[in-house]
Amino acid sequence: MVTDSEFSDYRSGYVALVGRPNVGKSTLMNALLEQKVAAVSPRPQTTRVRQLGILTLDKAQIVLMDTPGMHLPVHKLGEFMNQVAEDSLKDADVIVWLVDGSAPPAEEDRRIAARIKALKFSPHIFLTLNKMDLVNAELLAERTTAFQTLLPRAEPIAISAVTRQNCDVLLDKLLALLPEGGPFFSEDQITDFYERDIAAELIREAALLHLHDEIPHGVAVRVDEFSERSDTSAFIHATIMVDRETHKGIVIGKGGEMLKRIGSTARVEIEAMSGRKVFLELRVKVNPNWRNKPDALRWLGYSRDRD
Repeated sequence: MVTDSEFSDYRSGYVALVGRPNVGKSTLMNALLEQKVAAVSPRPQTTRVRQLGILTLDKAQIVLMDTPGMHLPVHKLGEFMNQVAEDSLKDADVIVWLVDGSAPPAEEDRRIAARIKALKFSPHIFLTLNKMDLVNAELLAERTTAFQTLLPRAEPIAISAVTRQNCDVLLDKLLALLPEGGPFFSEDQITDFYERDIAAELIREAALLHLHDEIPHGVAVRVDEFSERSDTSAFIHATIMVDRETHKGIVIGKGGEMLKRIGSTARVEIEAMSGRKVFLELRVKVNPNWRNKPDALRWLGYSRDRD
């Protein structure tokens, strides 16, 4: 039986990673965990739902909440994504406000700062300037000052999620601020996503990497079947949803070439994640304007009651 005394010097808590689209939140979570659990791509709004990254150490457990980029929504999917991010702010013991340190504050950054200021409690906030590897010290200092004017009480720290520079410093600071208490999850759990959830995200990641600029925001993926064939192999059947008939042809490609390319890229990532051979079948389905259809959003898992 586990007793309170076993965790008398233990720390655990939730850390929200928030920011506008494409500032590197998922890359940062993967860097802090030192393994890939979140899909990443150069496309904005790759993350659409909250995903937990769980790092358990000898005397601490930090639960990272990777959130969708907060933005001005133009459809119901965007509204859902913003709400997911705002809910995560309310659940956080510590907030990591991630910004692009290589660029000046954007309007979305100002909106996020205002949302954090409006919180009815006062968690510790880190103004985390990402992409420090792309700017010199003088420009980084200028960017820090510009962002601090939006949220003066936030503690600044510069990092590079890609090169992992200063990520260890950020992690140490986060661990020191966690509340005292026992772990929330078992020590061998690294995320709240099931394998089929991660597989769906990795398929969408592959699609984002290969498709034209006008298509990615209208792409979603649902895993229809995930079955284990043996201890060393699994079968996955997934649907790629698009919102235009013309996009279906582009996703499939001439002679099915693009769909094969997406599947090949995704299969490599899924096999690396699962540690077993994967047989992957993909189909493409058109659902016009699915991002504004509640039924389609629920079918894809983009709903408040997805858990």
